[in-house]
Amino acid sequence: MHPRIQNISFDCHDTYALAGFWSAVLGYARHADDAPGDPEAMLLPPGGPEVLFVAVPEGRQVKNRLHLDLEPVDRTRDEEVARLLAIGATRVADQRRADGSGWVVLADPEGNEFCVLRSAAERAVTAA
Repeated sequence: MHPRIQNISFDCHDTYALAGFWSAVLGYARHADDAPGDPEAMLLPPGGPEVLFVAVPEGRQVKNRLHLDLEPVDRTRDEEVARLLAIGATRVADQRRADGSGWVVLADPEGNEFCVLRSAAERAVTAA
């Protein structure tokens, strides 16, 4: 039998603020005991690994080696990018292509990069 992923962890400075950003991104509930200034904060997704934010003293040194690829469910990639920019993400790179393929690289408020891909509906239109 193989192990399962218990949580995905982010090292950060402000656990509560970063958990709030990712809660808004993913729609996951915060752990009821989390409060500003706590050394850890947790998001509780339905049926998946928890997302844990752990306070560390050092800043991010290089590009993160692990990142999330997000696929919009009920909106287009461009609508999702606009929503995420409005809640505090920053654009790092735009890899969208003229044929509709590609992705957008964004960063959360502490610089952790993640990508926004096309939705399944957008991919289906391109494939047809």
